[in-house]
Amino acid sequence: MIYLFLAEGFEEIEALTPVDYLRRAGIEVTTVGVGGKQITGAHHIPVVADITTDALDEHVPMDGVILPGGMPGTLNLEKDAKVMHFVNRAFAENKLLCAICAAPSVLGHAGMLNGKKATCFPGFEQDLTGAQATGEPVETDANIITARGAGVAADFAFAIIAAMKDEQTADAICRQIQSK
Repeated sequence: MIYLFLAEGFEEIEALTPVDYLRRAGIEVTTVGVGGKQITGAHHIPVVADITTDALDEHVPMDGVILPGGMPGTLNLEKDAKVMHFVNRAFAENKLLCAICAAPSVLGHAGMLNGKKATCFPGFEQDLTGAQATGEPVETDANIITARGAGVAADFAFAIIAAMKDEQTADAICRQIQSK
């Protein structure tokens, strides 16, 4: 299972595209609301999360964490102790750490990008502490997947699917949604 955290002001496309495509690929994704079950995105679209951070169980095995960007969503993710606990847990357990748009800054500030290739929304490169900022649409380096923004949300999701399953499954979902 992978946790996708939703905080007030998240970028809707960057959150919901991965949820949709990963679920199509048979990957268990749990959306986690920070501060409540209904979270409103940056473009005033309310989304009901599967659970809240209060319901997270430390003992449940996880495959990783996804952090959508958006403002002030990214800042709200980073200042939440429970979110950061699970980000740190994923890092310590060498699980997937996935962040898009401004959210790779959360990983950079936590020192998780040292020596890694990473990408982000233009203007946040200085927040990718220790990383080689590539400017690529999507960057995968070991267990860390980063992406530039909403326009590459599908490619971000396909990279996560490929990492969790395989390239063939990612390609099949790509064909299913008529992307290829």
